Amino acid sequence: MKIIYKIFVAAALLLSALACEEFTPVFTGKYPEPGEYEKVTMTPTHTIAQLVAMYKGAAKVIEEDIIIGGKVSTSDRSGNFYRSFYIQDETGGIEIKIGKTGLYNDYKPGQTVYVKCGGLTLGMYGYKSGNNGGSGMIQLGLEDPEGEYQTSYMDVAEIIDRHVFRGEFGDPVVPQVISASDLPGKNDTQATNRYIGSLVTLKGLKYANEVFALLYVDSNKDTKLSSNRVFLSDETHGITTWAMSKNKYKEYLSAGLWDDVKLGNGNDQNYGTVADNKEQLMNNPGAYSVSQYFTMGGSEIQIRTSGYSRFADTEIDPDVLAGTKTIDVTGVITMYQGSIQFTLLDITDVKVND
Repeated sequence: MKIIYKIFVAAALLLSALACEEFTPVFTGKYPEPGEYEKVTMTPTHTIAQLVAMYKGAAKVIEEDIIIGGKVSTSDRSGNFYRSFYIQDETGGIEIKIGKTGLYNDYKPGQTVYVKCGGLTLGMYGYKSGNNGGSGMIQLGLEDPEGEYQTSYMDVAEIIDRHVFRGEFGDPVVPQVISASDLPGKNDTQATNRYIGSLVTLKGLKYANEVFALLYVDSNKDTKLSSNRVFLSDETHGITTWAMSKNKYKEYLSAGLWDDVKLGNGNDQNYGTVADNKEQLMNNPGAYSVSQYFTMGGSEIQIRTSGYSRFADTEIDPDVLAGTKTIDVTGVITMYQGSIQFTLLDITDVKVND
């Protein structure tokens, strides 16, 4: 049996698509209803916080017979979550990296899910060292065979079925309203702040007049090459939508809003400007995630939205952009390089305050 399992794991690792800086298009329509399956009941051996506390700075293959359980708190129906879902218990939440799309058909919000963790890998995505960095997000998946990331996806059915078990349906997770004092610090994880990875509501967010987006001159080439990168940051760059579909990207580009932005990373910006490379940029359009920055108390919140989400091109209320109105948002708190990121399940989770 162990030999068969190892074969399945090897197959999964070979077929797994690694996490990337940009989503690819996902199907967000309606699949056929899943067939009948046995709804299981298990007794967790660890809370999510206890599991996460086992992470000590490097990818950890779990050898113990550990079981966690929690309610599904997210849905990929709008396309803003990709190839994974979150579960949460009373101590926090964690991302389960399944490696399939249309997960909302099988793992429904409010449904209890158990995970047998033995053989899976606990890892962090988005850690950055130094004073300007901090924690990323601890995830649960497979070991990455390439070693580029600390976890990869479970995308072979036999592996998924061996580790992830669907339980009874229940009421959807009720988001907890939290204050600025509840927000995580840059070195927090789910083990030290129970709101990380959990569904929460933040109230009274004010626009910070700043975005972040990473564009590529040609996404078919090495996306880590400095000459292939365009960073939009430190100001709004005229981006008034939550993200950018391909068409919206072309619209912004054609308007000349980014013409003066230089290509390159940090101190390596010797490749001209967007205006100098506009023809190539226009010939290789992409849908891009955007982080729109807001403030809550003294904390900065990056609301990050996928360019492939159904609401990517939705305009942010002009009064919000002008700073005369605030918003309340419901979604999942995550961490990236010590910064707070926030992911909406859908655009209906944004409320503009009068």
